[in-house]
Amino acid sequence: MNWGKQNNMTHETNESPQTASALRRFGPLLILAAGLGAFFALGGTSLFSFDTLRDNREALINWRDNNGFLAVLAYMAGYAIVVAFSLPAGAIMTLSGGFLFGWFWGGLYTVIGATIGATGLFLVAKTALGEVLRAKAGPFLKKFEKGFQEDMWSYLFILRLVPAFPFWLVNLAPAFLGVPLMAYLITTFFGIMPGSFVFASVGAGLGAVFDRGETPDLGGIVTAPSFYLPILGLVVLSLVPVIYKRLSGKTSQ
Repeated sequence: MNWGKQNNMTHETNESPQTASALRRFGPLLILAAGLGAFFALGGTSLFSFDTLRDNREALINWRDNNGFLAVLAYMAGYAIVVAFSLPAGAIMTLSGGFLFGWFWGGLYTVIGATIGATGLFLVAKTALGEVLRAKAGPFLKKFEKGFQEDMWSYLFILRLVPAFPFWLVNLAPAFLGVPLMAYLITTFFGIMPGSFVFASVGAGLGAVFDRGETPDLGGIVTAPSFYLPILGLVVLSLVPVIYKRLSGKTSQ
Protein backbone atom coordinates (compact mmCIF):
# COMPACT_ATOMS: atom_id res chain seq x y z
CA MET A 1 0.00 0.00 0.00
CA ASN A 2 2.75 2.42 0.91
CA TRP A 3 4.68 1.38 -2.18
CA GLY A 4 1.70 2.29 -4.38
CA LYS A 5 1.42 5.72 -2.82
CA GLN A 6 5.16 6.22 -3.15
CA ASN A 7 5.05 5.26 -6.84
CA ASN A 8 2.16 7.67 -7.46
CA MET A 9 4.02 10.46 -5.72
CA THR A 10 7.16 9.75 -7.75
CA HIS A 11 5.13 9.72 -10.98
CA GLU A 12 3.49 13.04 -10.09
CA THR A 13 6.87 14.52 -9.15
CA ASN A 14 8.34 13.50 -12.51
CA GLU A 15 5.37 14.89 -14.41
CA SER A 16 5.46 18.26 -12.70
CA PRO A 17 8.85 19.44 -14.06
CA GLN A 18 7.93 18.17 -17.53
CA THR A 19 4.65 20.10 -17.47
CA ALA A 20 6.37 23.24 -16.23
CA SER A 21 9.04 22.92 -18.93
CA ALA A 22 6.39 22.50 -21.65
CA LEU A 23 4.51 25.57 -20.38
CA ARG A 24 7.67 27.65 -20.36
CA ARG A 25 8.51 26.54 -23.90
CA PHE A 26 5.11 26.63 -25.59
CA GLY A 27 3.21 29.05 -23.33
CA PRO A 28 4.40 32.24 -25.08
CA LEU A 29 3.66 30.69 -28.47
CA LEU A 30 0.11 29.83 -27.40
CA ILE A 31 -0.38 33.39 -26.12
CA LEU A 32 0.71 34.81 -29.49
CA ALA A 33 -1.60 32.43 -31.35
CA ALA A 34 -4.50 33.33 -29.03
CA GLY A 35 -3.82 37.03 -29.56
CA LEU A 36 -3.89 36.64 -33.33
CA GLY A 37 -7.16 34.70 -33.13
CA ALA A 38 -8.70 37.31 -30.82
CA PHE A 39 -7.69 40.07 -33.24
CA PHE A 40 -9.76 38.56 -36.05
CA ALA A 41 -12.60 37.45 -33.76
CA LEU A 42 -13.04 40.98 -32.37
CA GLY A 43 -12.95 42.62 -35.79
CA GLY A 44 -9.49 44.11 -35.47
CA THR A 45 -9.12 44.50 -39.23
CA SER A 46 -11.82 47.16 -39.22
CA LEU A 47 -10.06 49.12 -36.46
CA PHE A 48 -6.77 49.33 -38.34
CA SER A 49 -8.00 51.10 -41.45
CA PHE A 50 -7.80 54.43 -43.26
CA ASP A 51 -11.40 55.16 -42.29
CA THR A 52 -10.60 54.79 -38.59
CA LEU A 53 -7.50 56.96 -38.94
CA ARG A 54 -9.41 59.64 -40.88
CA ASP A 55 -12.39 59.67 -38.50
CA ASN A 56 -10.17 59.94 -35.41
CA ARG A 57 -7.44 62.21 -36.76
CA GLU A 58 -8.23 65.13 -34.44
CA ALA A 59 -8.45 62.89 -31.38
CA LEU A 60 -5.12 61.24 -32.26
CA ILE A 61 -3.39 64.59 -32.77
CA ASN A 62 -4.72 65.87 -29.44
CA TRP A 63 -3.58 62.64 -27.76
CA ARG A 64 -0.10 63.11 -29.22
CA ASP A 65 0.10 66.77 -28.18
CA ASN A 66 -1.16 66.11 -24.65
CA ASN A 67 1.05 63.10 -23.89
CA GLY A 68 4.39 64.00 -25.47
CA PHE A 69 6.99 61.27 -25.03
CA LEU A 70 4.38 58.94 -23.51
CA ALA A 71 2.63 58.98 -26.89
CA VAL A 72 5.91 57.95 -28.54
CA LEU A 73 6.36 55.06 -26.11
CA ALA A 74 2.75 53.99 -26.61
CA TYR A 75 3.19 54.00 -30.39
CA MET A 76 6.38 51.94 -30.28
CA ALA A 77 4.83 49.50 -27.79
CA GLY A 78 1.74 49.19 -29.98
CA TYR A 79 3.86 48.55 -33.05
CA ALA A 80 5.89 45.93 -31.17
CA ILE A 81 2.66 44.14 -30.21
CA VAL A 82 1.39 44.24 -33.81
CA VAL A 83 4.62 42.65 -35.05
CA ALA A 84 4.99 40.13 -32.22
CA PHE A 85 1.43 38.87 -32.71
CA SER A 86 1.82 39.01 -36.53
CA LEU A 87 -1.27 41.20 -36.86
CA PRO A 88 -2.06 42.42 -40.40
CA ALA A 89 -1.79 46.07 -39.43
CA GLY A 90 1.83 47.01 -40.12
CA ALA A 91 1.19 49.24 -43.13
CA ILE A 92 -1.52 51.35 -41.50
CA MET A 93 0.55 51.58 -38.31
CA THR A 94 3.56 52.88 -40.24
CA LEU A 95 1.43 55.42 -42.06
CA SER A 96 -0.05 56.47 -38.72
CA GLY A 97 3.46 56.96 -37.33
CA GLY A 98 4.33 59.30 -40.18
CA PHE A 99 0.99 61.09 -39.79
CA LEU A 100 1.52 61.67 -36.06
CA PHE A 101 5.27 62.22 -35.77
CA GLY A 102 6.51 63.18 -39.24
CA TRP A 103 8.43 61.14 -41.78
CA PHE A 104 11.75 60.98 -39.89
CA TRP A 105 10.64 60.44 -36.30
CA GLY A 106 7.65 58.38 -37.37
CA GLY A 107 9.93 56.17 -39.45
CA LEU A 108 12.47 55.84 -36.64
CA TYR A 109 9.83 54.98 -34.02
CA THR A 110 8.42 52.41 -36.44
CA VAL A 111 11.82 50.79 -36.92
CA ILE A 112 12.40 50.61 -33.16
CA GLY A 113 8.95 49.20 -32.38
CA ALA A 114 9.06 46.70 -35.25
CA THR A 115 12.54 45.51 -34.26
CA ILE A 116 11.45 44.94 -30.66
CA GLY A 117 8.35 43.01 -31.75
CA ALA A 118 10.21 40.96 -34.36
CA THR A 119 12.95 40.09 -31.88
CA GLY A 120 10.36 38.94 -29.35
CA LEU A 121 8.71 36.71 -31.94
CA PHE A 122 12.11 35.37 -33.02
CA LEU A 123 13.00 34.39 -29.45
CA VAL A 124 9.63 32.72 -28.85
CA ALA A 125 9.83 30.74 -32.10
CA LYS A 126 13.45 29.75 -31.53
CA THR A 127 12.77 28.59 -27.99
CA ALA A 128 9.52 26.78 -28.68
CA LEU A 129 10.02 25.32 -32.14
CA GLY A 130 13.53 25.91 -33.43
CA GLU A 131 15.28 22.90 -31.93
CA VAL A 132 12.26 20.64 -32.43
CA LEU A 133 11.96 21.42 -36.15
CA ARG A 134 15.69 21.08 -36.74
CA ALA A 135 15.68 17.68 -35.03
CA LYS A 136 12.75 16.41 -37.11
CA ALA A 137 13.77 17.93 -40.43
CA GLY A 138 16.96 15.90 -40.60
CA PRO A 139 19.85 16.38 -43.04
CA PHE A 140 17.96 18.56 -45.53
CA LEU A 141 17.39 21.45 -43.13
CA LYS A 142 20.91 21.14 -41.76
CA LYS A 143 22.35 21.37 -45.27
CA PHE A 144 20.13 24.35 -46.07
CA GLU A 145 21.03 25.95 -42.73
CA LYS A 146 24.74 25.56 -43.45
CA GLY A 147 24.38 27.19 -46.89
CA PHE A 148 22.30 30.01 -45.42
CA GLN A 149 24.79 30.72 -42.65
CA GLU A 150 27.73 30.94 -45.07
CA ASP A 151 26.26 34.19 -46.42
CA MET A 152 23.93 34.90 -43.51
CA TRP A 153 24.27 38.70 -43.39
CA SER A 154 23.58 39.14 -47.10
CA TYR A 155 20.59 36.81 -47.08
CA LEU A 156 19.08 38.40 -43.97
CA PHE A 157 19.35 41.88 -45.45
CA ILE A 158 17.78 40.71 -48.72
CA LEU A 159 14.87 39.10 -46.86
CA ARG A 160 14.26 42.38 -45.05
CA LEU A 161 14.66 44.62 -48.07
CA VAL A 162 12.51 42.74 -50.58
CA PRO A 163 8.81 43.49 -49.86
CA ALA A 164 7.77 40.31 -51.71
CA PHE A 165 8.42 38.28 -48.54
CA PRO A 166 5.71 38.48 -45.84
CA PHE A 167 7.02 40.27 -42.77
CA TRP A 168 5.82 37.56 -40.36
CA LEU A 169 7.59 34.87 -42.39
CA VAL A 170 10.87 36.79 -42.41
CA ASN A 171 10.52 37.19 -38.63
CA LEU A 172 10.11 33.43 -38.13
CA ALA A 173 12.37 31.78 -40.71
CA PRO A 174 15.73 32.82 -39.16
CA ALA A 175 14.64 31.23 -35.87
CA PHE A 176 14.66 27.83 -37.56
CA LEU A 177 17.99 28.38 -39.34
CA GLY A 178 20.24 28.90 -36.34
CA VAL A 179 20.65 32.66 -36.84
CA PRO A 180 22.32 34.35 -33.83
CA LEU A 181 20.22 36.93 -31.99
CA MET A 182 22.61 39.85 -32.63
CA ALA A 183 22.74 39.21 -36.39
CA TYR A 184 18.95 39.00 -36.48
CA LEU A 185 18.55 42.21 -34.48
CA ILE A 186 21.02 44.26 -36.57
CA THR A 187 19.71 43.12 -39.96
CA THR A 188 16.14 43.69 -38.86
CA PHE A 189 16.80 47.21 -37.59
CA PHE A 190 18.69 48.40 -40.66
CA GLY A 191 16.93 46.19 -43.20
CA ILE A 192 13.46 47.58 -42.53
CA MET A 193 14.60 51.21 -42.51
CA PRO A 194 14.12 52.01 -46.23
CA GLY A 195 10.55 50.74 -46.46
CA SER A 196 9.61 52.20 -43.07
CA PHE A 197 10.79 55.70 -43.97
CA VAL A 198 9.06 55.59 -47.36
CA PHE A 199 5.72 54.64 -45.81
CA ALA A 200 6.20 57.14 -42.97
CA SER A 201 6.80 59.90 -45.54
CA VAL A 202 3.50 58.97 -47.19
CA GLY A 203 1.85 59.03 -43.77
CA ALA A 204 3.20 62.51 -43.12
CA GLY A 205 1.08 63.75 -46.04
CA LEU A 206 -2.11 61.94 -45.07
CA GLY A 207 -3.74 65.10 -43.70
CA ALA A 208 -3.87 66.65 -47.18
CA VAL A 209 -5.09 63.34 -48.65
CA PHE A 210 -7.94 63.16 -46.15
CA ASP A 211 -8.84 66.78 -46.80
CA ARG A 212 -9.31 65.91 -50.47
CA GLY A 213 -11.51 62.95 -49.53
CA GLU A 214 -9.05 60.46 -51.04
CA THR A 215 -7.47 57.19 -49.88
CA PRO A 216 -3.74 56.49 -50.36
CA ASP A 217 -2.89 53.84 -52.94
CA LEU A 218 -0.49 51.50 -51.15
CA GLY A 219 -0.04 49.40 -54.26
CA GLY A 220 1.10 52.47 -56.12
CA ILE A 221 3.64 53.21 -53.40
CA VAL A 222 5.31 49.81 -53.65
CA THR A 223 5.41 49.81 -57.47
CA ALA A 224 6.63 53.39 -57.84
CA PRO A 225 10.21 53.70 -59.16
CA SER A 226 11.06 56.06 -56.30
CA PHE A 227 10.38 53.14 -53.93
CA TYR A 228 11.66 50.02 -55.66
CA LEU A 229 14.75 51.41 -57.44
CA PRO A 230 16.60 52.37 -54.20
CA ILE A 231 15.48 49.06 -52.66
CA LEU A 232 16.76 47.20 -55.72
CA GLY A 233 20.08 49.00 -55.38
CA LEU A 234 20.38 47.92 -51.74
CA VAL A 235 19.52 44.32 -52.67
CA VAL A 236 22.27 44.28 -55.30
CA LEU A 237 24.68 45.77 -52.75
CA SER A 238 23.75 43.02 -50.28
CA LEU A 239 24.46 40.39 -52.94
CA VAL A 240 27.97 41.69 -53.69
CA PRO A 241 29.69 39.57 -50.95
CA VAL A 242 27.86 36.44 -52.16
CA ILE A 243 28.76 37.05 -55.81
CA TYR A 244 32.37 37.86 -54.91
CA LYS A 245 32.68 34.69 -52.85
CA ARG A 246 31.28 32.55 -55.67
CA LEU A 247 33.53 34.16 -58.30
CA SER A 248 36.66 33.99 -56.15
CA GLY A 249 35.91 30.34 -55.41
CA LYS A 250 35.71 29.51 -59.11
CA THR A 251 38.91 31.46 -59.81
CA SER A 252 40.85 29.59 -57.14
CA GLN A 253 39.72 26.30 -58.62
